[in-house]
Amino acid sequence: MAQIIIYSLRENLAGRKARISDTLHMCVTESLGLPTDKRFHRFIAMEEEDFIHPEDRSTGYTIIEVSMFAGRSKETKKKLIRSIFRRFNEELGITPQDVEITIHETPQENWGIRGMPGDELSLSYKVEK
Repeated sequence: MAQIIIYSLRENLAGRKARISDTLHMCVTESLGLPTDKRFHRFIAMEEEDFIHPEDRSTGYTIIEVSMFAGRSKETKKKLIRSIFRRFNEELGITPQDVEITIHETPQENWGIRGMPGDELSLSYKVEK
């Protein structure tokens, strides 16, 4: 399980949400082994006055928050981070300087999904890697 929130300027997201979502989904399916039909993305389009950031970031500045089940190795999480940096640069033209990523890990029992606690779900993928 992974849910992703993407924050960026409204002008940066305009007309690009599908491409950004496709790029992120490719990263999580390859790095975390998630099924291709498990896509949970939310976009927060910010106005310039609501998105304060250092001057060395461009209008492409994007913050990505990944919430996922706890249990993946440090190497798996680094693989995900590196994949996002690389693919955002290559496929979207958003440089690593303009991307910040945070991963929030939550024990499965702290998620409620499809009417049950997350640790009672039968998953079609592995969380531990």
